[in-house]
Amino acid sequence: MIDIETVPTDLFIAGRWRGGSRDRRIDVLNPSDGQVLAAVADASVEDALAAVDAASEAAKGWASTPARQRSEILRRCFELMIRDAEPLARLISLENGKALKDARGEVAYAAEFFRWFAEEAVRINGDLSIAPSGANRILVQHQPIGVSLLITPWNFPAAMATRKIAPALAAGCTCILKPATETPLTAYAVAKILAEAGVPDGVVNVLTSSTTSQVVNAMLDDPRVRKLSFTGSTEVGRILLRKAADQVIHCSMELGGNAPFVVFDDADIDKAIEGAMVAKMRNGGEACTAANRFYVQRGIADEFSQRLSRRMSSMKVGHGVLEDTECGPLVNAAAVGKVGELVDDAVGRGARVLCGGKAEAGSGCFFPPTVLVDVPRDASISQEEIFGPVAPIYVFDTEDEAVGLANRTEYGLVAYVYTRDLARGLRVSERIEAGMVALNRGLVSDPAAPFGGVKQSGLGREGAHHGMLEFTEAKYIATDW
Repeated sequence: MIDIETVPTDLFIAGRWRGGSRDRRIDVLNPSDGQVLAAVADASVEDALAAVDAASEAAKGWASTPARQRSEILRRCFELMIRDAEPLARLISLENGKALKDARGEVAYAAEFFRWFAEEAVRINGDLSIAPSGANRILVQHQPIGVSLLITPWNFPAAMATRKIAPALAAGCTCILKPATETPLTAYAVAKILAEAGVPDGVVNVLTSSTTSQVVNAMLDDPRVRKLSFTGSTEVGRILLRKAADQVIHCSMELGGNAPFVVFDDADIDKAIEGAMVAKMRNGGEACTAANRFYVQRGIADEFSQRLSRRMSSMKVGHGVLEDTECGPLVNAAAVGKVGELVDDAVGRGARVLCGGKAEAGSGCFFPPTVLVDVPRDASISQEEIFGPVAPIYVFDTEDEAVGLANRTEYGLVAYVYTRDLARGLRVSERIEAGMVALNRGLVSDPAAPFGGVKQSGLGREGAHHGMLEFTEAKYIATDW
């Protein structure tokens, strides 16, 4: 079983827990009160290359492991994660700060990737056809791409790890996971579960480092690393893409978002408000899928704004691990400062605050749920990812205007559309430049669906069958018989 007292804090390399080669540790803080939860090992370049050694040495054996055997191990990972669901949720709440209800939802979502890819592992199908000329057969196989570097953020420390580990293992790849230093304990807890489930030594390695760029660059410079899967900001994603080009490493990038939430006059307002609360306030708004720009048609704009403000202002703000908390702290003080700057800029340009608006003094990284109206379209908050519990509302008149506003961003991860007119809903969904659209829903993520964006929101897809194929190479064999 997992609990805060027994979670490993050393590097996990070649199936063993070991301290870093340099004699220092990284403090992990509880953002609810600033207290130190634990101190984890600080990996050096030498440690990172040892992880690559381990993954490389285990690669051939894991790739040749029968798909059914890989599937059974992944299924066991799912079962163990469900067994440990409550202590895992509490661990996530402690190091991330999110409300315990959200943390429980994340654990269930994270575990589901193990179950989904346990089922997909036995379905890596190839193709057989005859060349149009009749000269030969075309035989296509999907082979494991090889050693994979997985880099995950702090906002969903369990789900972002399993969303990458599970398809990599299903495809027959070994991997090195580098979680965010803000939330490494969850990653090490997942590694402990993987070992208990029977994942062979070296197949999954986990390391944390205070010198992330040096450690990551060293691994990307190693020709044995053939895959990079990254979730994080677009700014960092661009840097990693440039670095990966040196070795022509295959990249999957799940980057930033600036999701529009479009509500037409004919929408069911009750459902739109409920959807807005999920799309905006899941994880306190610290999600790349969070609704950032609320575009509401003029006829219902006032009613929607007032009702959303009442719901947001009634939320219980407090320590994430408490049962009655609905909105926990942001991940750190810098996050609070950034959200505050965006709100202050909007208000300085003429926006009105319906609720919230200012961080309260005291311990903990808290920012109150906030609703802004009359937000100028040139405010920074309309162009930048908020990553906090702030809902800026803009008014539109026509369908074309709504689509134009939704697309006025470099991002294209997800969008939300509410209307009772199915033809309009589908038409707008097709016109919006996003990799995913939630139509009359406040939640889009599902392990069985292809998760990913367009434009500056990334490359590739996670989840679904697509997510496993991201960890394979197609090999074509021309043959006669």
